[in-house]
Amino acid sequence: MATKEKDKKGASGGKGSGSKGGRKSEGKARGPHAGAGLPVPAPRLKGFYAEAVRPKLTQQFGFTNPHEVPQLEKIVLNVGVGEAIKQPKALDSVVDELARITGQQPVRKKAKKSIANFGLRQGQEIGAAVTLRGARMWEFLDRFITIALPRVRDFRGISTRSFDGRGNYSLGIKEQMIFPEINYDEIESIHGMDITFVTSSTRDDIAYALLKELGLPFRSEDKKGGRAL
Repeated sequence: MATKEKDKKGASGGKGSGSKGGRKSEGKARGPHAGAGLPVPAPRLKGFYAEAVRPKLTQQFGFTNPHEVPQLEKIVLNVGVGEAIKQPKALDSVVDELARITGQQPVRKKAKKSIANFGLRQGQEIGAAVTLRGARMWEFLDRFITIALPRVRDFRGISTRSFDGRGNYSLGIKEQMIFPEINYDEIESIHGMDITFVTSSTRDDIAYALLKELGLPFRSEDKKGGRAL
């Protein structure tokens, strides 16, 4: 009799496997979300560049050819992991964090030559890098300016002295925790990274104007002694 009662409860959707199956079928019956099938919206910062930044730069520098107007071509994030020489698994967590921050799978960087003093062998993986273009580039820049940089402790703006003389700008981040995608309780070690903004311009003053109009918070006091500005 007891087994028959259990069978009846299972068939009627009571406690047990029947209720789980009911919940699963309810989840499947909901169907796709409201945005399914709709085109992906363009990044907010990309639209801002086209509507506001391009016309302003054209007027400021007197460009007559639309191809002369500078634009952001790519953003490169690079992390060197010295611990990977003795602990190869240390690189795995860095790769995972970079993927979470950028939404793109990083490329593992290998040593180009052996250095006996450091115990480094040629071909050994010692870092990771991500190159962002297109929509992911614009979305990362938007999050970096509006969310990540304000989380830097005692933040007073970024220096204008890190242009390379060819219209590209690089800066260093000391802690990956400024990115909201990183959970402090899950990280194995604190590390920094280098971020390079590559523009289509070959002049630092034009690249500076472009990045400033896009929202990068440069320190105004650096401009006096800045290189090529």
